[in-house]
Amino acid sequence: MDIRTKSVHTGVYKDNSYNSVTTPIYPTSTFYFDALGKNKGYDYTRSGNPTRTALEENIASLEGGIGCSVTATGMAAVTAILFLLKPGDHVVTGDDIYGGTYRLFDQVFTKMGVSFSFVCMRNLAEVKKAIRPETKLMWIETPSNPLLNIVDLGAVIKVAKEKGIVTVVDNTFMSPYFQRPFEFGADMVMHSTTKYINGHSDVVGGAIIYNGKEIEERMRFFINALGVAESPFDAWLVLRGVKTLAQRMEAHQANALAIARYLEQHKYIKRVYYPGLTSHPQRRLVKKQMKGCGGMLSFELNTAKVPLNQFLGKLKYFSLAESLGGVESLIEHPWSMSHASMGKGALQASGITEETIRVSAGIEHVRDLIADLDHALKGKA
Repeated sequence: MDIRTKSVHTGVYKDNSYNSVTTPIYPTSTFYFDALGKNKGYDYTRSGNPTRTALEENIASLEGGIGCSVTATGMAAVTAILFLLKPGDHVVTGDDIYGGTYRLFDQVFTKMGVSFSFVCMRNLAEVKKAIRPETKLMWIETPSNPLLNIVDLGAVIKVAKEKGIVTVVDNTFMSPYFQRPFEFGADMVMHSTTKYINGHSDVVGGAIIYNGKEIEERMRFFINALGVAESPFDAWLVLRGVKTLAQRMEAHQANALAIARYLEQHKYIKRVYYPGLTSHPQRRLVKKQMKGCGGMLSFELNTAKVPLNQFLGKLKYFSLAESLGGVESLIEHPWSMSHASMGKGALQASGITEETIRVSAGIEHVRDLIADLDHALKGKA
């Protein structure tokens, strides 16, 4: 079944009483038993809910996993996965990952006895060098947020498997429409469903998809015990949004490519980061492991020519806001916004500068978006 069909039909038909073509919301906290030890598959919504199950079936089918758990936020998904670890365990991850993930690793789980190596994951030798006997998890984000660096999934996952290390791929930027990490042997795939899978900036959520039964059972235990599962209302919103995933991703990608090409030629732009550009240094790898290039791009603004606040203040159709993946175009300043918690040293090490701007291309007409950018890039008055 094509992913377009899966996104519309998988997990949907749960109403046998009235044949609703949309999945009902089950807003109950608890379910009554027919008798001791006998119910209809659900007992308490923290542990399971039919609306949430519908979304889990849908996302699992899109990623090609054997199962899925959806969580209250993307960071709830990250947190739950880290509970696979114990004090003394070690994680290898990228030095250019999402700021919220970096903060959780560096400022929360280090205090719980877990250690982390933040490395350039584009350099396989550096990845290998970072591995220790106590390395239990490899956290891969590709493309990276916000510099759109690409990690070679096949190569890195192969190294991890040889050492018995669990691999997790944050696939938020690409969505399962443009990238499927299980095809390269990943153990788990993680999403912030707040972003492209929902696509309408009206809900927060996360998802963990599994490639093996044992790891699924362990993770389901943690999610239930921690109480981080997604609410029925939020699951219903994401299930509604995912139906148009394919169409939205094509529109996001078309706009992002046109914007990237425009910016690459602009005299006040120092550099553009977008996997779809022929100038991207990893173009061959992009074609090898991705089915598209997505709707995210970043660029370096020449703030000597166009002051940052002046540029951002002139924009009409790009809202200055964190998050990404919605139908509306968003723009943000990673140094002071989404990645600020990393601290100056880690930001510089990752390659993020005070002139880095991140763009989430929406689905508006690209002519209007480029005109908006052109107006904002006029230079000093």
